[in-house]
Amino acid sequence: MKVILNKTDLPANSELAISHQQFHYVDAYSAIIENSSQVKTIEDVGRAFFSSGPKWIEVLVNLRNKIVELFGLKTGKISKSGQQMIEEFNCEPGKRLGLFKVFSKSTNELILGEDDKHLDFKVSLLLEKNNSGENVLVISTVVIFHNWFGRLYFLPVKPFHRLIVPAMLKEAVRQLTNSK
Repeated sequence: MKVILNKTDLPANSELAISHQQFHYVDAYSAIIENSSQVKTIEDVGRAFFSSGPKWIEVLVNLRNKIVELFGLKTGKISKSGQQMIEEFNCEPGKRLGLFKVFSKSTNELILGEDDKHLDFKVSLLLEKNNSGENVLVISTVVIFHNWFGRLYFLPVKPFHRLIVPAMLKEAVRQLTNSK
């Protein structure tokens, strides 16, 4: 199955856009979920997102955690097996999975992210219908820098982010399309 991604704007109906905050960085990618009648809940989307990372991302995240720990930044270390945590994850506000905290949840959107001393980032997983009635998954990321260190930190992260998010979106859509 071929998943077609589109770079898009921050959806106007996303909680992130509705907040009217000023962001220093914004990106969004979308893809149609074929056989979308199989997608039951936003929790399905959240679990697909967390289990969609290519293996090379885990290596990068572990390296990131070792480096940023030296600067006193949050690492989001995982104690149980990753798959067990994903299966148990209920996507409720205040809950965490790794570095991601759930900020809010509605029937069609999860807002995940982290607030730290150098920057805040939020990720929206938005499930919406397009004009043809197909389910579309939009993953949006916003970042607010608090200081020069946040900007410096994001410089090497940004190119990887632009590779990671589309890869995760493709895999999440594959999982949701093939889910029972």
